Amino acid sequence: MSFPYLSIIVFLPLIGAIVIALLPGASPRRIKRTAALFTSVAFILSIALFFMFDRSLAGPQFVEQALWIPSINVQYYLGVDGLSLPMLMLTTMLGFIAVLVSWKIDLRAREYFAWLLVLEMGILGVFCSLDLLLFFIFWEVELIPMYLLISIWGTGRKEYSAMKFVLYTLIGSAMMLAGILLLYFQAGTFDMVALAGMGLDSVLSTLTATAIFFLLFIGYAVKLPVFPLHTWLPDAHTDAPTAVSVILAGVLLKMGGYAMIRVCVGIFPETAKDYAPFLVALAVVGVLYGAAVTLRQTDLKRLIAYSSISHMGFVLLGIFALSQVSMTGATLQMVSHGIITGLLFALVGLVYEKTHERMIPNLGGLARRMPVILVVFSIAGLAALGLPSTSGFAAEFLVFLGSFESTAVSGIQIYTIIGILGVVIGAGYILWMLQRVFYGPPKAQYDGVPDADRLEKAYIFALAAVIMLIGIYPAILTDIIKTGVLPLVSSLGL
Repeated sequence: MSFPYLSIIVFLPLIGAIVIALLPGASPRRIKRTAALFTSVAFILSIALFFMFDRSLAGPQFVEQALWIPSINVQYYLGVDGLSLPMLMLTTMLGFIAVLVSWKIDLRAREYFAWLLVLEMGILGVFCSLDLLLFFIFWEVELIPMYLLISIWGTGRKEYSAMKFVLYTLIGSAMMLAGILLLYFQAGTFDMVALAGMGLDSVLSTLTATAIFFLLFIGYAVKLPVFPLHTWLPDAHTDAPTAVSVILAGVLLKMGGYAMIRVCVGIFPETAKDYAPFLVALAVVGVLYGAAVTLRQTDLKRLIAYSSISHMGFVLLGIFALSQVSMTGATLQMVSHGIITGLLFALVGLVYEKTHERMIPNLGGLARRMPVILVVFSIAGLAALGLPSTSGFAAEFLVFLGSFESTAVSGIQIYTIIGILGVVIGAGYILWMLQRVFYGPPKAQYDGVPDADRLEKAYIFALAAVIMLIGIYPAILTDIIKTGVLPLVSSLGL
């Protein structure tokens, strides 16, 4: 086994959480610095992996493999490829940013930062696991931290929203576990790499393969979320603390899309091809529904939450268009959306912290008081609507181009054109939101509200810079993503 980079990255946040929990008489400031230290080291190590990653190789790299539970052939099996490495970097970056976003939280700071780091550990484990049972364990780890972070440090109907999140997640997880166990009973292994090479579509009966596929798919669809399994998301976002919304929108949703590519398409390519027309149609419904409902929102956090449902529809479209370009675009869209929406929620948190208001009709004229926040909010908003030179444009362009040219789904050109309407509606709600919040006559009650301070400027400028970097030079990620997508495309025979 080579140097255990992945184990260190995955468990550094957990070690940080334990250190925070055991620090004797630590002040909130010391706790925050400790959380920032552990999350920043994990982020730096993920950047190191990015530069060490061999772009000429397909398959997992930095592999760590050891037998864990011999009686049922469960392994401690970690590795990253072109699909998971961008997700790993996104998680460590937003994990560090979430700590900075939480810098002014003093209520039960020890518990808050400990749970925030445990949450990051669980998500990192999902993106690194190559054993299905290990994958499922990490998938479930995020449940308790998310529930506590929303129900204790949230606002509004926080207990209701936290419990709704738990119920939806548990139902999805139960179906996913049933699918994993059924798959194990048929194949005799949890090894995701071995399962992908078994050709289970031709080995298993059509009924069995379809049953496993949809048990797994529904579990992932709840997390993405896919219409109509989305209703937990707006409530969770609205009532969660800002940093938790950053993590939730930035990386938690991406677990669903990543798992669909890795497990559903990777292990059952023929079944995915058979049901692709239905899933593509469902994706387009999600795009248009999410965009249309977003237009009606008057709460800034709910507006961004519903826009996420629309943008995750693009991910579903790209995945089940089943072409190399569309799946590359879907993966890039997950990274892009994570950064853009993470930044948007961070900015909404700043506006609320300084004005104590989140309702769009009650805001207005803030451009004169918050010029820095306005500029970065505009960059994030324009990226969300897909303006050229931003990551949003690069990702959506690849999704639509790959989907339009796909040969896997007959008539997919019509679905793609209809899906593009979501971008048009997106331009409407983003520009409408910016105009209502920042322009118009200034309101007297916001006289004297401050702009972003130095720490806030640091993290919002950093995220804006990443959005522009990916938009101007998308090959920085697509060259890596392609190495993970190519084996999937070859297994599809397209």
